[in-house]
Amino acid sequence: MKCPVCVYYGWALTTVAVIHVSVGEMYTSLLNVKQAISVERKLIDYLRTYIDDELERLQDVKRFYAKVSNLHAELYKGPATAMSNPLVAFTLIKRLHSEWMNVVYSNEALENTQAFRSSYKEEEEDLPKLEDLQGAAKGLMRLQDVYALQVASLVRGRFQRVTDGEPSDIYLPVVSVPLSGDDCFLVGKVAYEQEDYYHSVQWLEESVRLFRGRGGEWSPENEGTLEDALDHLAFSHFKTGNVSYALSLSQELLHYDPLNVRVLKNVEKYEKLLVSSPPKSLRGGGLKRPSSTYLRTRNTYERLCQSHGSQPAHSDNPRLFCDNFTNDDPRLLLLPVRREVLSLHPYVVLYHDFITDTEAQEIKALAQQGLRRSVVATGEKQATAEYRISKSAWLKGSEQSTVGRLDQKISTLTGLNVKHPYGEYLQVVNYGIGGHYEPHFDHATSPSSPVFQLKTGNRVATFMIYLSSVEAGGTTAFIYANFSVPVIEKAALFWWNLHRNGQGDEDTLHAGCPVLIGDKWVANKWIHEYGQEFQHRCSLNPEE
Repeated sequence: MKCPVCVYYGWALTTVAVIHVSVGEMYTSLLNVKQAISVERKLIDYLRTYIDDELERLQDVKRFYAKVSNLHAELYKGPATAMSNPLVAFTLIKRLHSEWMNVVYSNEALENTQAFRSSYKEEEEDLPKLEDLQGAAKGLMRLQDVYALQVASLVRGRFQRVTDGEPSDIYLPVVSVPLSGDDCFLVGKVAYEQEDYYHSVQWLEESVRLFRGRGGEWSPENEGTLEDALDHLAFSHFKTGNVSYALSLSQELLHYDPLNVRVLKNVEKYEKLLVSSPPKSLRGGGLKRPSSTYLRTRNTYERLCQSHGSQPAHSDNPRLFCDNFTNDDPRLLLLPVRREVLSLHPYVVLYHDFITDTEAQEIKALAQQGLRRSVVATGEKQATAEYRISKSAWLKGSEQSTVGRLDQKISTLTGLNVKHPYGEYLQVVNYGIGGHYEPHFDHATSPSSPVFQLKTGNRVATFMIYLSSVEAGGTTAFIYANFSVPVIEKAALFWWNLHRNGQGDEDTLHAGCPVLIGDKWVANKWIHEYGQEFQHRCSLNPEE
């Protein structure tokens, strides 16, 4: 693995493998979303300056208005008498010739606007792109699906799902905001443009409700209007087979835009369809979520994500246990690591308090400038994918650096050789809005996989460190093994990816569930087959 960019720090040499940045990737890392707060603070300052300049300009206009009004209220009551004075006549002519023109055609308003726009353009490069808005909207819909969240509750700033016919909170965030009609319109529009009418109907219904509640009042910052929402919602209902409701919404839209030729044609079409076939009402509960063609384990995956951590109880399986682990290494005798065996098939272990707060902060800080959109293997190449939403950086450090010390700790605990190329560089990952990684294997399942570029065999083991906590979501779900592990700050998860005979262990199919609330950081150390000949002996037994 080549590391083209070297970043020098005062106390260590760290190497970061950089994937070229493309625009519109802010939503894939919560770190970048947080950084956008400082950009908006600048925009607020620019807007304050613009308002002050405009108020000053309007004060001048009001002063001119008061001056002229007073003249007409007092001096010009008797026009003939007033105009007999040449000074009065001169000032009237001057005012009508130049002063009114200067007020009407003043460049001050344009200059204020241009100054405001110029300040905005200075920050434009750091602003979210269209892809970010779309990605954030898709993140909300992903959370809606995976955690079975009620859209009407999300709009109120609540995270609720329907249980026994009643909405119940699955998490109460400390800070939240309600969504506006325009917010819902944009989410619905993203779904609509993807021909995802299951989601567009739900979000546009809320948009229409909120716009109606405001009497259709439009705000200058909004992209959508009640008419836009009605238009998109009507067609969405038509595409889901609810022709009668599509007709009703289209007729409401004609109330606001009676000459809209396209909508008039739609009304005619819907009426003919209703005459030729019986009406079909799918409003509300009749909507059915489309089945997934690519995620065959969707039901298990979502059930495990919703459980927020569901390991087998030690009482259910006496072979599962907790202990203070030393791995027979003298370096751990005085300070053993608390080990929790979560599963035997596959073998999955959780090491509590593996990393210190200081180490976690240093690793995150080192990774920040190298974070790039996470990629997945597609044949011999790598590419971004919707099923993995995060940013990652690869860190290499000297033995004295924090990265080097972590490598030594991993080697001590596992007894494995983790030095490059027998272990990959440390990958640090920060998840984005609804950030996730759908079910996948860490080991290569194809001979053309980039995993084999190191020429040290397949990934025999994974060591994943939780660098942060999250308030909700983000669990690691083992699909076929049927259990999930919640995010436990400073802990580390270890599992074998391969059987001793070198074959991939299908029970290690796992996923990073979407982060519901929180800023999830993890660090991955992938250890390869070669270099472990004496530490983890292979087997000729096809059953091992």
